[in-house]
Formats: sequence, C-alpha cells, structure tokens
Amino acid sequence: MTQKQTPTPEFTRLYPNLASPRFGSRAVSTSDEFFAAKERMLADAPPVFVPDKYDTHGKWMDGWESRRRRDGGYDWCIIELGVDGLIHGVEIDTSFFTGNFPPAASIEACAPGADKEDPASWKEVLTKSSLKGDHRQFFAIDNPGPWRSVRLNIFPDGGVARLRLYGEAAPSWSETADDAPVELTALKNGGRIIAYNDAHYGDLWALLSEGRGETMGDGWETRRRREPGNDWMIIALGARGYVEQIEIDTAHFKGNFPDGASVQGADLSNGTSKVDINASAEWGEILPRQKLKADAIHHYSGADIHAATPVTHVKLNIYPDGGVSRFRILGRRAP
Repeated sequence: MTQKQTPTPEFTRLYPNLASPRFGSRAVSTSDEFFAAKERMLADAPPVFVPDKYDTHGKWMDGWESRRRRDGGYDWCIIELGVDGLIHGVEIDTSFFTGNFPPAASIEACAPGADKEDPASWKEVLTKSSLKGDHRQFFAIDNPGPWRSVRLNIFPDGGVARLRLYGEAAPSWSETADDAPVELTALKNGGRIIAYNDAHYGDLWALLSEGRGETMGDGWETRRRREPGNDWMIIALGARGYVEQIEIDTAHFKGNFPDGASVQGADLSNGTSKVDINASAEWGEILPRQKLKADAIHHYSGADIHAATPVTHVKLNIYPDGGVSRFRILGRRAP
C-alpha cells in the first residue's frame, strides 16, 4: 500500500507536535474505539500496516477506529494536551485506512482552565473539512489559542491513523520564581528547534524531550559527513535566560557519537523574528569545544560556562557529525 500526502507545509518543520506523548498529551475519552484504541492515534512513530494481524474485534489497525454508525451521529475523541499550547497547524493522517476512513473531520479546542463540560467553552478551530483515504492531510489554524484540550470530530465514523497538532508550548511562568532554575531548552517550556544543517536519522524533536533516549532512533543524528566542516543546530529558548548548566547526552550512540561539541549563544530579543543563520557563526562562545564519549551524559557548569549575559538562542555544534540523544540548557530566566 502506498501512503500519499498533500504538500507538506512549513509548520511541520517549524513546530513540534503538541499531541505527542512526549509532552504528556493523552487521548482521554472517545465516543467509540471498537476496532482500534484511541491512544494509537497519538503515537510518535509513523503508522504501519500489518497484513495478517487481527484481534478479537477484527483487523488490527494502527490508529483510532470506531465501528460503523447506524444512528446518524458522528464520532469524536478528546485529547488533553500535556502543556498549554499555541496550535499553528494540524495533520490528520488516514494512512492505510482505505474503505474505512472518515469522509470529513473538524476540530474544536478548549482554553486552559475553561469548563470542558460547558459546550460554550469549545471553540471551532478547524471547520468541517473533507478527508481522503490513505492520505496525510494538513490544515493551517487561524486561531492558535492557547489551548489545553482538543476534540477531533469525524463524520460519521471510521479510522484515523495519526493526529498531529503542530505548535509551541505556552508555559505560564507566574508560579515560577525569577531566580528558580529552569530547563530553558525543554519543549514543555517553549524551547524550539528553528534551524539545522542536517537531520538524516532519528527523531529531531526528541533532542529537547524529557528523560533519556530509549533507542538510537530517539534523538538527533546526522549523516556521515564526507566534506570539511561540522554539523549544527539552532534552538530558540523558551525564555530569555542566563545559562548555568549544559547537558549533552549521547545515549545509545556508540559507533556514531560526535567526537566533540561546543555551544554558542546570542541575545536576539531586540532583533527581528527571523534568525540570520550565517551570522550565527559569530555568536558568542558559551561552551568551548569539548571531547564527547559514547553512550554517556556530559555535564558542564561553573567555570565550563562562558556566558555572563542572557541569551535567547543557542547553537549546538557537533564535530564532525553523529548523534546526540538529549541536549539541555538550564539556568535562570532574565527580566
């Protein structure tokens, strides 16, 4: 079977998937999940099709699938986001659902702290839109939120392989003291990858996720470099802050970890929203080049850190190429 997709919009590159379990997002309720569990729809891995796999309810499908409705209604699934988030785009993926995909879908959302039991709290962010079978479909969202809960409606029934909500975390710092240490790069705190020269392998957004990588595929890995130079990535911090600690984790990267790494930074709070990639080569050095080890967590603090002023963006350089499972900048938010 061949998966198809409409042209991939820029928001899929600029923003992480807020519906990902790595944010703590969960499918909490549904009208029906007779054929396939709602939780599968939020999996980070691409959907798969297993020809001869069946269970007690029929054909096993990698996604959420309701039974055939006979009452004229429609099915729905509510997703509770792990963070308050601004949603800029949606992907509804019906891969491998051919004779059982929903012909249309809509999306409603509920703001943080709103009463989800009150129908008036739900706002339509995607009007009822046509879907195709075995197809990745993308929709831009004009009302980004912030939102905390999302309801996917499918008309009238059927299966959705994956739902992805591309956006950015919108954390509230009101309960966090200004001098409290925070993970400035964390996805949950609004950290975001905005540029990189290569991401041939792995799962790019895993780099800023919680915990340690579970496999070699759970991190950022570049192809083998055959030319001079080094690979790099630029990250916008969730808040302007002072860098106090850096962590570079090469978990599971053994024959393909970078030989070394360095970190640069810049305060672009008074500049334009678009980062000048060429100018990043001249950003100030925060962490001089360090030798890395295979499958190890590398901690840097104190005299290792060369940053007296706040930064809004950091650049992770790896030499010459390879894989990094997790990257963390910890520090204090700046005024």
